[in-house]
Amino acid sequence: MAINYDHLMSLKSTGQEFSYGDRETMLYALGVGFGRDPMDDKELSFVYEKNLKTVPTMATVISWGAGPMADSGINYMMVVHGEQKLTLHRPLPVAAQITADSRIVGAWDKGEGKGAIIVTETVISEKGKDKLCTLESTIFARGDGGFGGPREGAPTPHQIPDRAPDQTVEAETKPDQALLYRLSGDRNPLHSDPEFAKAVGFDKPILHGLCTYGTCCRAIISSVCDYDPTKITGFDVRFSAPVIPGDKIAVDLWKDGNTISFRARVPGRGDAVVINNGKCTLAG
Repeated sequence: MAINYDHLMSLKSTGQEFSYGDRETMLYALGVGFGRDPMDDKELSFVYEKNLKTVPTMATVISWGAGPMADSGINYMMVVHGEQKLTLHRPLPVAAQITADSRIVGAWDKGEGKGAIIVTETVISEKGKDKLCTLESTIFARGDGGFGGPREGAPTPHQIPDRAPDQTVEAETKPDQALLYRLSGDRNPLHSDPEFAKAVGFDKPILHGLCTYGTCCRAIISSVCDYDPTKITGFDVRFSAPVIPGDKIAVDLWKDGNTISFRARVPGRGDAVVINNGKCTLAG
């Protein structure tokens, strides 16, 4: 079924209910690499219920499955996650009952054989309270170009400064990273099943893009933020290449006031850029 632009733009879902507790908060932190040294008090505070802290990018999984895209008509076999944006209206609690309201906010036609760009917004609120965060997710539907939507006006990414990075932080991943991260919601077999991964063109399962996203957040929390996650009020990226579980990631940082620009690359694979156009906004 091809995309119908008017139908796509009318899609929304409201009042979807979810909940999470300290178990999910700790599991997510482990999934993006916190707690590798169980004797490090700063790391332990993300993976142990005593004085527990929440990783801001956990916002991307607390309402996993929310949204109206199931009725979009796109070919999911040809979809890749293009960009992810996060605005935190207040720090995420370690446990909460939440509601999610989602809608399609834009769709752009790159032309027949060139794909489509679709942007979804999800607003998450703590049940009975104010908004917690707003997520904006961009997908590139490679098999759905030529549906007659607008050609111009798609969002433009944050620009990395044209100078050498001010700091580079190493953030390793482990060979079993995807198997742990998937327990936070995304059970796509591309990240766990070797036969499936080979069938779609990969030598082995790849790491979730949102796990790489969270790993970059870990790198910034542990360096720029001195392990205080409440300093982060926004976290935006463009996904550019997959990470293989076990890769060591180098996160290059540029500091300009309350804006941290960043890019992530894999030195062991020819400095392949895996996250680009990153923007972390700090409170202040």
